Amino acid sequence: MSTSVAEHRTAFQRARSASLLLGPAFVAAIAYVDPGNVASNVSAGAKFGYLLVWVIVMANVMAGLVQFLSAKLGLVTGRSLPELVRDKAGRPVRLAYWGQAEIVAMATDLAEVVGGAIALKLLFGLPLLLGGVITGVVSLGLLAIQNRRGQQPFERIILGLLGIISIGFLASVVISPPSASGTLEGLVPRFDGSESVLLAAAMIGATVMPHVVYLHSGMSRDRHGHPEPGPARTRLLRITRYDVGLAMLLAGAVNLAMLLMAANTLRGREGVDTIEGAHAAVRDSLGPLAGLLLAVGLLASGLASTSVGAYAGAMIMQGLLHRGIPLVVRRVVTLIPALAVLAAGVDATRALIISQVVLSFGIPLALIPLVRFTSNRELMGDNVNHRVTTALAWLVAAIISVLNILLIYLTVQGS
Repeated sequence: MSTSVAEHRTAFQRARSASLLLGPAFVAAIAYVDPGNVASNVSAGAKFGYLLVWVIVMANVMAGLVQFLSAKLGLVTGRSLPELVRDKAGRPVRLAYWGQAEIVAMATDLAEVVGGAIALKLLFGLPLLLGGVITGVVSLGLLAIQNRRGQQPFERIILGLLGIISIGFLASVVISPPSASGTLEGLVPRFDGSESVLLAAAMIGATVMPHVVYLHSGMSRDRHGHPEPGPARTRLLRITRYDVGLAMLLAGAVNLAMLLMAANTLRGREGVDTIEGAHAAVRDSLGPLAGLLLAVGLLASGLASTSVGAYAGAMIMQGLLHRGIPLVVRRVVTLIPALAVLAAGVDATRALIISQVVLSFGIPLALIPLVRFTSNRELMGDNVNHRVTTALAWLVAAIISVLNILLIYLTVQGS
């Protein structure tokens, strides 16, 4: 009996020890449930019903593979993806690469800040520009916690916000369950004109986010160090698989809930092509509680994701250029495009969707070096990618690239 108790106690201690190592992937997962996802998924469900369910599933499977490779790269090499790009590239290439990464970071910030501003308008009636400023200031406070207290307190705050996001967006599906047959039919890959391709590209751009591909490698390294080959590294890589798997499962469920809610509640209704209109329709159809939870989830999404985006931007600059700038300066610079969009009165939801398409174009530029580095035996040693893993990773990059080319062609043709 005592032996059994001791075994259970040991198993519990091991499980608790492993759970304490979870976290970096959940911070990365914030990028997969940001306001850009809300705009893309709600628009897809409202316009095409269950047609693009398969895009959500495919995007999250791809994201899981990509995020694990990024985390593995940081753990095995002790260097972040931007640092390795800097080491392997000449100065002109490095500067050009940093330039596109900054454009991606600004597109990311546009989505997060605009999303937070929309949520504050829905909850408190604040003007969008003021809401954008508040979102930026609050995100700066969250980043200050990361700078002063370290990564783990920041992770805990982000995990709390992720919980709020999950409740906010899953609630509508629980209140009004979607069609099971429609959901299953949506798993069959197909499109319906150029607008569905645009939304598919936006959904993938909002899911497989370039900035967290860079960020995850550095976060894993900073959190767990650079263990030598052996049992400790093997255990960390195994726990990292669980970390990524659980985080992507949660993010995928939230993304799917967004689309299913829109397909079930908003399809065929007028005035739901914006987040504000969708919120009003959800409130009228499912009740004020569902509308409130949706707005609160959107606000948590904006606050958390803009903090993670700024964190990623700082790591990209430090890694590629070996330079850092004061946090306040960087926060103000990346806020400018988002605030300019809000001040100009541009359709906020459309701006969110277009920002996700921009992100989609940046994904291959993050994936190509990631796959090359993790497939390099001299760099990775015994933890080099299996040939099947490498083939799947190249397939992910190819699918995204082909989708973008198809998007351009259909848009030019006007079909």
